[in-house]
Amino acid sequence: MHESPEVLKTLAAELIDRVKAHGATEADVLVAEGDSVSVQVRLSAVDRLSKAREKSLGIRAFFGKRSASASTSDFSDTSLEQLVADTCALAKAVAEDETSGLPEQAALATDVPDLDLYDPTTMPVEETIHMAQRAEQASMDADPRVTNSEGAECGSASGAVVLANTHGFLGYHRSSRFSLSVAPVAEGPDDQGMQRDYWYTVSRKRHELEDPETVGRIAAERTLRRLGARKVGTQRVPVIFDPETACSLLGHLASAVSGYALYKGASFLLGQLGKPIAPKHVNVEDNGRLPGKIGSRPFDGEGLPTRKTLILNRGVLSSYLLDTYSGRKLGMASTGNASRSIGDNPNVSPTNLFFHPGDASPEEIIRSVTQGLYVTELIGFGVNMVTGDYSRGASGFWIENGELAYPVEEVTIAGNLKQIYQDIESIGNDLVFRGKLASPTIRIREMMVGGH
Repeated sequence: MHESPEVLKTLAAELIDRVKAHGATEADVLVAEGDSVSVQVRLSAVDRLSKAREKSLGIRAFFGKRSASASTSDFSDTSLEQLVADTCALAKAVAEDETSGLPEQAALATDVPDLDLYDPTTMPVEETIHMAQRAEQASMDADPRVTNSEGAECGSASGAVVLANTHGFLGYHRSSRFSLSVAPVAEGPDDQGMQRDYWYTVSRKRHELEDPETVGRIAAERTLRRLGARKVGTQRVPVIFDPETACSLLGHLASAVSGYALYKGASFLLGQLGKPIAPKHVNVEDNGRLPGKIGSRPFDGEGLPTRKTLILNRGVLSSYLLDTYSGRKLGMASTGNASRSIGDNPNVSPTNLFFHPGDASPEEIIRSVTQGLYVTELIGFGVNMVTGDYSRGASGFWIENGELAYPVEEVTIAGNLKQIYQDIESIGNDLVFRGKLASPTIRIREMMVGGH
């Protein structure tokens, strides 16, 4: 059973006192616990089943400008006393880092709003298995050409986090997550070969999951439409990213505006703050306060309030994503984007990062292209974050006269991210949040599409 919030908070507060008793000038303690169940079925049989209950805590101790972190999952008194002693001894032994330290006390979150991130509903193992089987069966039943499956997965997790520090911050929040996915395999007539694709649904709330039959049917449709894929010749054409693949453009942006990449000089957006890097109709927002969303949380990994940050405002790069450390390195304030694993130092991560939707429907965007590529899958990681050079394998559909003419595979799309962001011509009205990154359909003016 989950520990009560009070038990976890008391534990965190006691550990702060113990670290201070060892002479630490500053410290923070992160306690997390959670339950998860995950099942994978393939052709109706259970392939893998895991059920876990985990508790862990991490301590970060500062002695002036020296600091160290350590963690444990053993909550016995002896173990915790040892952890405190070890962490403090380690902290005293490391080199000084002038930038280190907790955030300023005045900046810490004072309110912890309920963002509706927790659903107490549990999914018993039997139901989890049944959901996965239903999704897989629905994909197989959709069409006789769906002959096989790479399996379906269903899972749920819930947990709680407590963060305490020597500035008097003591924050608690809990969350849950439910997910379901299926990957069918279809086989066409002789010359069409085999194809796979997938679909999924993920939500904080059990009742907000799409039903298994819908997930299975969409997965089958996505797989079937890829049958008979061809290759195309090398040419420069407009490229449309579907919402799933367009999220990768957000991921690259998040990496490039991360404080750590910037202060290390490892970002193609170095020195671009306040400058236009995309057309005026492009807005990108990071918002950790959206109710019920996967990336939402009331405070970040250092106890600072999460918030809404416009990264691209009318095409202008108007903010980086920072935690306290990377912010200090750049002479700026944290944006409330610290994220951390137990026992590790904070890093920077987006909360809910998304393109503001435009007015055009995906169909209208496709109709606007005489000849081009509609991308539905990206393969490989050919992106250089220092230069922005971009080259990735892709598959999708060839567009002829505003219509999806036939599926294509084994093509490469190439360009430079600086140019790609400048070349965002239209943004769809089809924004749906399925994870921390969310994007509508996006049309890029042109990219090099390489055939074989």
